[in-house]
Amino acid sequence: MFTDSHTHLYLKEFDNDLEIVINDALKNKVNRFLLPNIDLNTLTELISVHKKYKDFVFPMIGLHPCSVSKTYLKDLEKLHNYIEKFPFIAIGEVGIDLYWETNMLNEQKIAFQTQINWAKIHKLPLIIHSRNSFDEIYTIMKQEDIGNITGIFHCFSGNYEQAMKIIDMGFYLGIGGVLTFKNSTIRDVIKKIDLKHLVLETDSPYLAPHPMRGKRNEPKFLPLVAEKLSEIKNVSIEEISATTNKNIDTIFF
Repeated sequence: MFTDSHTHLYLKEFDNDLEIVINDALKNKVNRFLLPNIDLNTLTELISVHKKYKDFVFPMIGLHPCSVSKTYLKDLEKLHNYIEKFPFIAIGEVGIDLYWETNMLNEQKIAFQTQINWAKIHKLPLIIHSRNSFDEIYTIMKQEDIGNITGIFHCFSGNYEQAMKIIDMGFYLGIGGVLTFKNSTIRDVIKKIDLKHLVLETDSPYLAPHPMRGKRNEPKFLPLVAEKLSEIKNVSIEEISATTNKNIDTIFF
C-alpha cells in the first residue's frame, strides 16, 4: 500500500467525481491521502472532504505562499483560530514561492515565520513549498531554531547539497511526478539519497507523472512514481512501499 503525502482532493477539479477518484486510488493500493491547505477559501471544502472520508483522508492547515496577499495577516489570524477545532496533522502548505510571485517576498517571509511558530506551539510537522526559494527558506528555518519540528519539502527538485541540508534539519523529501519526466534532473540526486529520507506524493491535480503528463493528476497514479523510484534505487516496489509508509508514520502518526 502507498500513502499520497500531498494531494489537493478538495479542489474544483475533483468536484464531479471525487468518490470515483478515491475508489480508483484504493484499487491501485493508495490508501492514505494527506491534504495540505491553500488558503481560507479552500479550508471549508478541505474539512468537508476529510469528514466524508475520515478513515483515510487527513487534513492540514496553512496559507500557501501564492495566497499571501494584502490581507495575509488577517487571513493568518483566521486560519490559526481553526487549528484546535479539527484534527489537523500538519501546518501546510507553507513557505516561499519566487516562481509565480516575487512582489510579496517580505510578506511571504513573515507568513512563513508565523506558521513555523504555529508548528512549534502545536507540535505539528511542516509541509514546505520552496519553488525557486530554497536559500530564503533555509535561512529562515535556521534563524527560527525549529528544534525537533520535522516535515516534508514538498515536490523536491533541488540539488544534492540542498537535499543534505534538508535531511540534516530532520526533514524529508517529497518525491512526485517530476521524477518520471524524461529530462528530470533529480534522478541522479535521488539515487544518492537513502530511502529513509523520502516520501511519495502526487500534488494532484497537478504534475501528473509520465505517461499521464498533461492530464489531471490523481492519487491512483502514485504507483507510477513508486515504480520509477524502485528502478532508480534498484529495490523492490515492496521496499519502496514499506519504507515510505514508515517515514509517513514517523512524521505524522
